[in-house]
Amino acid sequence: MKRPTQKDVAQRAGVSRSTVSYVLNDQNDLKIPISDETRQRVMQAMLDLGYEPDARAQSLRRGDTNIVGVIIPVIQNPFFWQILSGISEGLQESGYSLHLSHHPLDMQQEANTIRELTHQPVDGFILLAAVQYLLPRLTDYLRKSGRPIVEITGSKAEFDHVLHSYSSGTHVLLDHLIKLGHRRIGFVYGITKDVQGFDRLLIYREILAEMGLEPYETHCSESLEGAYQAAYALLQREDRPTALLVINDMLAIAVMRAANDLGLNIPGDLSVAGFDDIPFANYTIPRLTTVSGKSEESGRDAVRLLLRRFEEPDRHQQVVTTKVQLIVRESTGPIS
Repeated sequence: MKRPTQKDVAQRAGVSRSTVSYVLNDQNDLKIPISDETRQRVMQAMLDLGYEPDARAQSLRRGDTNIVGVIIPVIQNPFFWQILSGISEGLQESGYSLHLSHHPLDMQQEANTIRELTHQPVDGFILLAAVQYLLPRLTDYLRKSGRPIVEITGSKAEFDHVLHSYSSGTHVLLDHLIKLGHRRIGFVYGITKDVQGFDRLLIYREILAEMGLEPYETHCSESLEGAYQAAYALLQREDRPTALLVINDMLAIAVMRAANDLGLNIPGDLSVAGFDDIPFANYTIPRLTTVSGKSEESGRDAVRLLLRRFEEPDRHQQVVTTKVQLIVRESTGPIS
């Protein structure tokens, strides 16, 4: 069955198509105003025909879409889905929809993402990673789009941003381990790009240097298998670490498995701690000590910044700093 059009509505109501358009867009500032009787006739014709306005066409005419584009870097890590949950809830409460794009890792995917964003107009963007993580053409597209951008990032950014840094949390976590007697403290650093996780790595290096302790860094990919293999090799050293920081909770779970496969008891032989406080962290055996970044709250903060920018395009740069919290569970304990 053919979908009714504005022309069909106009014919049934006995008015011009432009009158239907004016009624749909609720335009009351016409030189020749539309009477209440005509307006009611048009509305009744819509009901009779089952006419539904094309929301996308209407939004394009108004110059807005009530859609926010969200670019996510990693789809495997529950941490990003927690942030996304906060963004989604914040947008829904404010009458906005969400258009999700995956962070491109290669030039072809970058081209696909740009094409997708071009065909899906949005009012603004929220990036779940700093601009420097993006490939060049996508970064250039976002800068030239003329639409507000909010980043959730671990470092200072050029746009409005939620500063989601684990620097202070790393301080507190290392202090926790040192007070437990640990002096051989390692770091499993699983990343895709060098700039990731610097808020944790630099503090780790700084504190160990201040105390005259040797760093036990092992760098690997951001995959579970990469973290497993890196930890497995590190824990076979004769002078193996007695405690391990892991760049995120997902990889910390793989590290705990490696320790278990080597016959090490957690926390008796090895303390393990992560970052993010993903839901799984409270259900591992033993439960994982972690630094929580209040991920859902960060998502809501990003929405608030974007909405303020919509209302006041010329306001000064906005920055919100996320509060982090050490959550001590069963995976860390005193050195035996």
